[in-house]
Amino acid sequence: MSLKKQFLKSKPVCKVTFRLTAEQAQKAEKVHVVGDFNDWDEASTPMKKLKNGDFSLNLDLESGQAYQFKYLINGDIWENDWDADNYSPSPVGGTDNSVVDCTA
Repeated sequence: MSLKKQFLKSKPVCKVTFRLTAEQAQKAEKVHVVGDFNDWDEASTPMKKLKNGDFSLNLDLESGQAYQFKYLINGDIWENDWDADNYSPSPVGGTDNSVVDCTA
């Protein structure tokens, strides 16, 4: 799991790359990134499956905010990103959500 961020100087955008290895994705057929940036819509943000089985997704997020998120693997397994910037208690299920911080 990894998060890479790039802040644009020309506009208030934080380019975030979400990545899961095939092993981390548990050899999934599909993975979605679900979070504050898509109103926790389980279907709106699919990750691209690469030839080696890894999953990757690039998103442009508004700078100046922190976003909670999780990975949804094969539609039924919720997983945090252990390389996230932070963690925040989830209001659902008594677990934590991953946080990507775009406030820098």
